Formats: sequence, C-alpha cells, structure tokens
Amino acid sequence: MAVAATAGCEPDTTASHSRTVEPGCPTALARAERAVKKAEDVDAPWTGPTSGPRAVRGKSIVYLAQTLSNPGVTGVAQGVQEAAKVVGWRARTLNGKGTPEGFKAAFDKALALDPDGIVVGGFDPGTVKKQVEQAERRGIPVIGWHATPAPGPSEKLHLFTNVTSRVEDVARISADWIIAESNGRAGVVLFTDASIPFAKRKSDLIKKRLDGCSDVKLLSYKNLPIPKANARSTKEVSALLSRFGDKWTHSAAINDLYFGHAAPALRAAGKDGAGAPHNIGAGDGDPSAFERINGKKYQAATVPEPLSEQGWQIVDEFNRAFVDAPASGYVAPVHISTAANSGGALSWDSEGYRQTYRRIWNS
Repeated sequence: MAVAATAGCEPDTTASHSRTVEPGCPTALARAERAVKKAEDVDAPWTGPTSGPRAVRGKSIVYLAQTLSNPGVTGVAQGVQEAAKVVGWRARTLNGKGTPEGFKAAFDKALALDPDGIVVGGFDPGTVKKQVEQAERRGIPVIGWHATPAPGPSEKLHLFTNVTSRVEDVARISADWIIAESNGRAGVVLFTDASIPFAKRKSDLIKKRLDGCSDVKLLSYKNLPIPKANARSTKEVSALLSRFGDKWTHSAAINDLYFGHAAPALRAAGKDGAGAPHNIGAGDGDPSAFERINGKKYQAATVPEPLSEQGWQIVDEFNRAFVDAPASGYVAPVHISTAANSGGALSWDSEGYRQTYRRIWNS
C-alpha cells in the first residue's frame, strides 16, 4: 500500500508532551482524555464466562501460528499449551512462517495429524479456504485468533469462533491516546500489515478516529508486512525521519513489534527513548513491548491483548465445540499499559481467569 500523504497544513509539533499551548480539537480532546483515563485503570476483575461444560478429556489440538517471530501469536500459543495441559489435552504448535504457502503447508500438516481441533493463529483463514473446508467435512472445529476483523463465530469462514478484542475498541483507544497525549496536536506515522484483514481494518479505524481531530495530521500510512518488518524497519524508519524530522511526534502500529524493529533507527538518529516520536502499539502487549515501555525505550504505551488469557479462552471454546455447546461470546475489554500503570509487569491479563476456567472445567 502506498504512503498516504497528509492534507492541509503541517502539525504544530511544539505542542507534543506539553500543556502550555492552546489545545487542538477541544471537543475530541476532552472525549479522548476521558476514554484514556478509563482504559488506564488497572482494576480488572474477570468479566468472562463463569459457567460452561465440564472438560472433555483426551483431546488433541493444533495451533497454526502466523509466524513464530510474532511475539503476540507466540504468547497465545503458550497460553493454549498451558490450558491444554490443565485439561489433559495434547497441544502442538506449527509455524506458518508468515506466508500463504507456509499457512497452507502448516494446515496440511495439521490435518495429517488428525487432531480434534485446529487454531488459525493470526492470519486470514481465506488463504487456507480449502483446508478449512476439509476440516469442516471431517468434523474438526476451527477456531481463529485475530483471524477475522470481528470476534465470534463465522459461518462464511467456517470458524466455530474467533477470539480477539473488538478491533473498533482497540483502534479508538489507540487514536484517543495519541490525541490526549499530544494535547490534540500531533504529526503521526501509522504502521500496518495490509495482508491481514484484522490488522488493515484496525489501522483504517485508527486513521478515521485521528481524522476527527483537525490538528492531528497523518504524515504517513505505511504498509509494512509483519514477516518483513525486521528486515525493512531500519530503512523505512530512517527514510521517515529524513522526510519528516521533528514533525513526526507520534506513531501507532497494529502490533508492538514494529517499535522493537524501529528502535535501532531511532537510536541511531539520536532520538531520546522517552521522547518523540511517542509510540503506541495497538495490539498484542508481548513481554518485549512491556520491557520497552517500562524502560522508556522508544515505546510509550500499548493496548495489550490478554495473550495468555486468550489462549485459555481458545481451549474453553474448543471444549464447548466438542460437546455441541455454543461459543462463549466473551470479548476482553480494552486496556492501556504505560510505564506509569504497569507496575513493572511484562503482560496484562484479567484477574482470576485461570481459577475461573479451572472451576468451569472441573464442574
């Protein structure tokens, strides 16, 4: 996808990280500040399911990872492994290696293992349409994680359910954080992976929300596929710095890992890890992101997925599928983690989910 240039005048970047100038877009700013304050609250009691079928024993599931270089995808896989062990299931993870060919090969391998369930972890099930249909014919339920733009079941894509936060909520709060943090005046670079429908929709929604503040200018809308981010980020970020300089005050990315890859280029340019551009990851919240945030090293915030918790939810959803019960319908609420509220933690999950699922499965 080509870079989208800004329209209108350049942003007044002197307002970033300052409350000494007249705020931009006062109405949108006030709304954003209220939303951010709520999302930064660290009190997170479990709001998910508290009842369901007793665990079926002796099942096997295969988790197909978009790429094991994506720490969010890997974090969910680890949660699946942990929860599967609790219910006495066999769980295996296969690496899709970030390409449609890799997804198909991994899915074919999964089918050859004849599992009871398959997870599409972080990629478009449309790229493995024939394999998903084959699984359906064989009575193997397929569950997605970040596989479609919306949570819940998908008859069209043959998914028992898709476990994810609501992309609208994540996009909205990510944009609101930029508006609030910049006092309504920012020059923004937005990173996406247009090959993933969930990711592309998220970044489009972030752009739309930012457009609601007239003094927040989108400098660049950059398509940088996740599997290529490591190799391309240094060059891309250096080019953006050369092009926009201090006009670039904030960034949002559909995944935290972009800022891990961007850090060397920002460091080489003499940028302060706690200074501009102030970066927020609109998704995942893996340990490396928390390390950057807590250490103030080129990332200021994340809207973390409860990765381990969602791995446990996937196992619970399979258990419901195995006894012909409906999906739980649970969607985790959004949260913003910063150095000020993380308490030094390296992840974010609701409180008590492990205990609750154990009670459900042992009921």
